[in-house]
Amino acid sequence: MKRIAVIPARYASTRFPGKLMQVLGDKTIIRTTYENTVATNLFDDVLVVTDSEIIYNEMKGANVMMSKREHESGSDRIAEAVENTDCDVVMNVQGDEPFVDGKIMVQLLNVFEDEEVMVASLLHELFDENDIENPNNVKVVIDKNSNALYFSRAAIPFARDKETSVKYYKHIGVYAYRKICLLQFTKWPQGSLEKIEKLEQLRYLENGVKIKMVLTDHTSIGIDTPQDLELAKHFLSEQNKLEI
Repeated sequence: MKRIAVIPARYASTRFPGKLMQVLGDKTIIRTTYENTVATNLFDDVLVVTDSEIIYNEMKGANVMMSKREHESGSDRIAEAVENTDCDVVMNVQGDEPFVDGKIMVQLLNVFEDEEVMVASLLHELFDENDIENPNNVKVVIDKNSNALYFSRAAIPFARDKETSVKYYKHIGVYAYRKICLLQFTKWPQGSLEKIEKLEQLRYLENGVKIKMVLTDHTSIGIDTPQDLELAKHFLSEQNKLEI
């Protein structure tokens, strides 16, 4: 299989405008994400695709392209980038998830050995009540075959009886898709659930496409708010101490 990674990099953000241009260590978040993805050596190509001249100029010298038009989602932006590219599997690496981990990417790519898998993503278990209730942490419920049943910003499943033992899983925003399925995605209109939750992955479920979920103990640090950036800076500082 020919595998490529694409990093959709949108400048505007409702909760944290211009977040990808914030500095993490001595580099911007978007450059950190790009370089860490390249360093995994898992892909035939790594591409940043953006709607912003600011990000485009920041990434000069890397493999970067401007989107030709406005898009509703990161997947739409990626589909434009790979439409005429020779590849089998496309990995969507979120630009605001700078601490990419090669081990979990291998886990994710390996599920495509099963020809029935069209889309795959990651999850890990949540234990802290604040993390579970935080709407910035997208939760996912899975079936016995590890396919996603639903994604929500709400704490799902809801435990009606408080003494019930419940496992909560956070969705980690790293996806991989077969190119053919990704291109189909862009032709489907947004469904009502996607519009309500503002979660593009629900478009697959609303159109009957299963999303295979891969469990990992990797705790991703997605940067959605200024507070998240401070956590990421602390994490990077601790990492650097360990490497000394």
